[in-house]
Amino acid sequence: MLGKATFAELYTLPITVMKCVIDRRAQFSASHRYWLPELSEAENVERFGACTRFPGHGHNYILYVSMLGDVDEYGMVLNLSDVKHVIKREVTSQLDFSYLNEVWEEFQQTLPTTENMARVIWQRLAPHLPVCRIQLFEHPELWAEYYGNHMEAYLTISTHFSAAHRLARPDLSHEQNCEIYGKCARPNGHGHNYHLEVTIKGEIDPRTGMIADLVAVQKAIDDYVVEPFDHTFLNKDIPYFAEVVPTAENIAIHIRDLLQEPIRQIGAQLHKVKLIESPNNSCEVYGTEPQDVIHLAQLREPALARN
Repeated sequence: MLGKATFAELYTLPITVMKCVIDRRAQFSASHRYWLPELSEAENVERFGACTRFPGHGHNYILYVSMLGDVDEYGMVLNLSDVKHVIKREVTSQLDFSYLNEVWEEFQQTLPTTENMARVIWQRLAPHLPVCRIQLFEHPELWAEYYGNHMEAYLTISTHFSAAHRLARPDLSHEQNCEIYGKCARPNGHGHNYHLEVTIKGEIDPRTGMIADLVAVQKAIDDYVVEPFDHTFLNKDIPYFAEVVPTAENIAIHIRDLLQEPIRQIGAQLHKVKLIESPNNSCEVYGTEPQDVIHLAQLREPALARN
């Protein structure tokens, strides 16, 4: 059993060591409220908006527990039946149909935000399982990831926009562009329903439970990306793409460059931009340190809680 080895350590192990990451999905329904008694009602509303409403609101949470270990003689890292019972005993049976603010003492000191819940679930499971990642979906367009690094967590917002583009370099002939880009070089272009995932990284505030003001992050994404890009012909309507071919890769890079400073001003760090052009094609670019990319970019993402 590997225990609490990190993903970074996994990729430095000798190739003869058979290490494997396994995932277990679980779910629970619970309610919570964002309210700090030391603040006035007006201050709470200003900070947390509709999430302050009494007696609270609820979500159908989807939880993925990733575990790292050796493949044993039976071809398993762990018996998933045992894993299921541990997760139920330590987490889901306690949280299901609960009021999160009161169910665990950790949520009385620090609000039960998605990112803080992921951190506390890790702490509850780590004595029993070789946890290497907790991924918690509050809903299909918002989820958190925690890797056991103190108060550091990741939060992802998913959104979408529709746009047309044409893949063609102006310095090449139509024939040359068709040879490189195929049908995508046709003169009138074509369109996509782009799905965008923006992941930020930061320290969980010990009182609010947040790594950043979620409303401010969503507004930055809307103001700098969704509103300018939605229902446009990228080559003609977005100045950057007058000279740069709007491939999915270049679009993702441009979105990263647009968002890095606004998110920094909010108090977080842009970690990743993932752009899904179609069910078959997607790309992701990173805005953080190379060492983060090495061991986070290689994670298998479980099927999202979108079904």
